[in-house]
Amino acid sequence: MAKIKHNNFIDTVDEVLSGAKKEGVLHLYAEDKVLTGRTIQIKGKEMFHFGTTGYLGLEQDFRLKEAAIAAIHNYGTQFPLSKSYISHPLYNELEQKIELMYGIPPIITKNSTLGHLAVIPTLIRDEDAVIMDHQVHWSVQNACQLLKLRGIPLEMIRHSNLDMLEDKIRQLTTKCNKIWYMADGVYSMFGDYAPILELLALTQKYTQLNLYFDDVHGMSWKGKNGTGFTFDVIKELPENCIVVSTLSKTFGASGATIFCRNQKLRDKIKNFGGPLTFSAQLEPASVAAAIASADIHLSPEIAKKQKDLADKIAYFNQLLSKGNLPIISKNDSPVFFLGMGTPITAYNFVHRLFKEGFFLNLGIYPAVPIKNTGIRITLSSHNHQQDITALAEAIEYHFPKALEETNNSENKIREAFGIDGRKNERILESKIQELFIEEMNTIQNIEKLEWNQYMGKQNIFDWEGMDYLEKTFSQHRDPTNRWDFYYYTIKDHKGNIILMTFFTYSLWKDDMLATESISMHLEEIRKTNPLYLTSKVLSMGSLFTEGKHCFINQEHLLAEKALKLLLDSIEEKYNSLNADMLVLRDFEESSNYNKTIRDQGYFKIDMPESCVVQNQSWHTYEEFTKKLSPRSRKHFNKEIEPFEKYYDVVIKDKLSKSEIARAYQLYNNVKDNNYAINTFRYTQEVFKNMNESPNWEFIVLALKTETENPFVGVMFCYKNNNHTYVPELIGMDYKWAKEYQLYRQLLFQTIKRANALQFQKIDFGVSASFEKRKLGAQIISKVAYIQARDNYAMEFMNTLQNDYKSIAKERKCI
Repeated sequence: MAKIKHNNFIDTVDEVLSGAKKEGVLHLYAEDKVLTGRTIQIKGKEMFHFGTTGYLGLEQDFRLKEAAIAAIHNYGTQFPLSKSYISHPLYNELEQKIELMYGIPPIITKNSTLGHLAVIPTLIRDEDAVIMDHQVHWSVQNACQLLKLRGIPLEMIRHSNLDMLEDKIRQLTTKCNKIWYMADGVYSMFGDYAPILELLALTQKYTQLNLYFDDVHGMSWKGKNGTGFTFDVIKELPENCIVVSTLSKTFGASGATIFCRNQKLRDKIKNFGGPLTFSAQLEPASVAAAIASADIHLSPEIAKKQKDLADKIAYFNQLLSKGNLPIISKNDSPVFFLGMGTPITAYNFVHRLFKEGFFLNLGIYPAVPIKNTGIRITLSSHNHQQDITALAEAIEYHFPKALEETNNSENKIREAFGIDGRKNERILESKIQELFIEEMNTIQNIEKLEWNQYMGKQNIFDWEGMDYLEKTFSQHRDPTNRWDFYYYTIKDHKGNIILMTFFTYSLWKDDMLATESISMHLEEIRKTNPLYLTSKVLSMGSLFTEGKHCFINQEHLLAEKALKLLLDSIEEKYNSLNADMLVLRDFEESSNYNKTIRDQGYFKIDMPESCVVQNQSWHTYEEFTKKLSPRSRKHFNKEIEPFEKYYDVVIKDKLSKSEIARAYQLYNNVKDNNYAINTFRYTQEVFKNMNESPNWEFIVLALKTETENPFVGVMFCYKNNNHTYVPELIGMDYKWAKEYQLYRQLLFQTIKRANALQFQKIDFGVSASFEKRKLGAQIISKVAYIQARDNYAMEFMNTLQNDYKSIAKERKCI
């Protein structure tokens, strides 16, 4: 299989968060000598604190503090023993009081992350399966990864998509014993709720279905005795439901609690629940603080605290509703999410609120999709009504100003979040009359000389190449090979072209750039479900082309504004098409517009490296090899030149009907053997249209020893105006590939042909860069910029990636 450089998910996350850190909105330090909960000091400025997850403010309650201090005096800073041996003196009292709250004996763990690691591998049997909401907390997803090593099916659905959940359940019903669905009770970013009643109804319809809720953000501020949102809905815990809650966050102490109805299962988790068995227990101070908090939860005081917070939440909701702000999930939780759309708008807004004296949290990728960047605002009992009033006024004042300064609009934000908005307005175009944008749907409406002047020397997208692509893929009968074309030209008021590009709208496989093992796994599923994990994508360029898909006159004073106008226009197109993903490619890593594009709501990923041969002119093999490194010269003399004698090499402008059939067979051989870049299979029309185009030719290799057999290799090559030679596709008979170095010979014959035609450049594509480098190719790093409706596909790919890495490491150890 051809090897390519794959994007690393962690690198993408690191770049996004590093950018936010540079903007001064992440990885901050509180500087207070004393914390009160109401305010917090950052960089010398005291701010009202609207970023806590201690919603009832119990972490500052004097009773919890005094209990913790007394416990340290009486028992020390820690009790360094596993609970499997002995628990320190306060544990029994805490467990009894938590049982009084819930009516069920708890399992207490150091924190919820370790709690999931203790419960999930013990709870889930080898014959079971797991389905995760893709927004379920990271700690749940991380614990579930351990199940993969045991061969337990691990599926993921889009956020709260019950239709998708039901489809997954039906697929797993005959294969598994129990099916566990993992979700949050209250989701930490948007503050929205799990559809618990609907999920309980599904458990009645599918008796194999069990529910597992992480309710750490629903704790204390909701429910009788502060037992949390999930218990407030279900009232009584059924046998088929597990709930994990927390003693941290709103409870004001530390630790986590796990509840299940089955006594035998509780004992099993406590006997061998990973961190429960082998990790240190909660410190005495934490247990003492939790006991003090439990006393409050068991008293009428908790209801008063809940009502006080609920009144503040209702008041804030009332204030926000006056301004019709894009609050993403309107409910009675203490978590609010104000949509910003793009990171640059969020940075601008956060800095504005910081200056006004309000601390808020940034919500950014990967916690939310990059285009769903926003501000997470949390209320607590510490906030005074006048603080809330001042915050609402500051939001109302600064929100439109942040939008204006960052070329954003409320309508764009509503589009990004799928909220009903006003009719689209071309704000940038109306403001900047010196720029004018034209959109065309066919190359036929664009002047050939003008297109070729700015775009025509790249790859196969000269005017004739675009004409071929339109005739081949536009209105194709096969939806996987059907593309819509959009051409954009931006001019100044004098008619000078500043920017020119084209986009295609088509179906992509979500694993197109995933590792081969993932694609091979997914292709097995696609044998019965051909469109499994596919997306509708509006992409710069096309799946058939690579290279500089966008011309920008960087010397023009309005170049950056022209790019922003393009981004506005394609975002409108993206929304009108209701596409799943918007992709800008292939930019070089050092692009001057990296920050401009990312600030408009894109994250950057690494693309496969591009291979290019340039400015080669030689008459003999000796001249050719002088251009190679000493090591590559040895490779040519040993692995390439000696094998040329075994082949008859013929250049054909046209293939016969039988030759087209053979060429298509060889193309399919390569397609079936190569998942490095996993695209849809091209149909025979693609090759028949090549045969009718004067710009295409075919380098055909036949083995001299196999006179009765058809040719064994073919390179499908495009000739771009005597400037760029493009070996677009390859076909091989693998029976002869290794013995006669067929692939390497096809590469060299392509170079030889381009040299004979005096082409100045060969676009050698994006795979097998190691082999192409040995023949003199220059390797160019490329990046793409992406927007997506949600993070589901990327997170699911990352889940599969981790799965295969773990299996590979295990096999290596064995």
